[in-house]
Amino acid sequence: MLNLGMALQMAGRKREAISELEAAVKLDSRLAPAWLFLGTARLQLGETTAAVEALNTLLDLQPDHREAHQMLAGALLSLDRVEEATEQYQKLTEFDPESPQAWYGLGHSYETLAGRAFDKLQGAAPQSSYSLGLLAEARLREQQFSSAFYLYRRALEKKPTLRGIHKAVAEIYRQTGHPDWASAEEKKESQLPAPECPTQTLECDYHAGHYNELIAAAKGDNTADSFYWRSRAYNELAVNAFTRLGQLPPSAELHELKAHIYNSQKRYAEAAGEWLEALKFSPTDAQIQKQLAISLKLGQDYGAALALLQDLLRQQPASAELTYLVGDTLLDLQRVEEAIPLLKRTVIRDPKFLAAHKSLARADLAVGKPVEAIPHLKAALPSDDDGSLHYQLAQAYQASGQSELAKKTLAEYLEIQRSAAVARESAKRETEITAP
Repeated sequence: MLNLGMALQMAGRKREAISELEAAVKLDSRLAPAWLFLGTARLQLGETTAAVEALNTLLDLQPDHREAHQMLAGALLSLDRVEEATEQYQKLTEFDPESPQAWYGLGHSYETLAGRAFDKLQGAAPQSSYSLGLLAEARLREQQFSSAFYLYRRALEKKPTLRGIHKAVAEIYRQTGHPDWASAEEKKESQLPAPECPTQTLECDYHAGHYNELIAAAKGDNTADSFYWRSRAYNELAVNAFTRLGQLPPSAELHELKAHIYNSQKRYAEAAGEWLEALKFSPTDAQIQKQLAISLKLGQDYGAALALLQDLLRQQPASAELTYLVGDTLLDLQRVEEAIPLLKRTVIRDPKFLAAHKSLARADLAVGKPVEAIPHLKAALPSDDDGSLHYQLAQAYQASGQSELAKKTLAEYLEIQRSAAVARESAKRETEITAP
């Protein structure tokens, strides 16, 4: 039964393989190869929870099975069981310190946990100095210096003694060409009192680099202070994992990390270059191919993006996301008649896909079909952050003879524009980088 199950799995007959393998482990639950092939087959069929059970059983039998740890970590991450996935990636880095997959997975897991701690902080104390400080830190990583400066200043107004903020402001000054101002901020940081250890345990652990100890101590503590230091500790652990990845020979994972950084900075051409390098290591990886296509599309290289996306759609014809991306890229290339059937197919498959509704409305308007565009514009309105959809909807109402609705929607558009102009002017004043 075991041999037949493995043969069926290798022949691609996964469902038949599962029947044989399950029968085998009922007769002998210690058949480690059966649990491995069972977990693999379940994963390939998208039955992730069942795959996790099989892989856990295998690891009970063979705790040092690296391939099982790797598959289990990825499966747990896909199920959003991030803490469990993190444990698996930690074990993988111990088994194989030279594994780029292990370090990349560990860094990604820590990033996710940092984000969760931040979300809890936002829920508990959204306007606190802690929340503002972490928001500023994120903007600084994305090189949004003015926005980060404003948020750091607000954090200092609320808690002047919050350590690390003056140092971060000094970094902004240095990056924007004000070294003298940076020195003044660094002096302020040095004049702050040291944390009272061990009273302020979490902060003391953070500054000592005892991140795992901090996380363990904060477990079960649902205060803003706990969420803040946990988020910062997880971020530092992520940085350490990614730093270790950068010290290894080039890999798909390293280029993927660089591509994500470039994308966050809107440097899409550089991101596409990194995805191309990643593909040299994993030429058939559909996820890398998709990310390359998205970076090319964002960088307005629509022709190259379209060829990749069409090939991916042929491989995954049921994917609403790929159907939308092909249709939207055809629209970017002004091949509207070809785009419309794909975009219609997308909104049928996923009626809540707002971006697809927006693109389909744009296509309908381009071919002179305002009546068809109206329901899609209305569906996409929750994503209208600049008023453009309200304006298009007003035009569509006018073109279809619905003048009262056109007048009402145009008034809403003008109000959005007025509010946006006021907000931009206010933000411009508030985010100006000024002297200490």
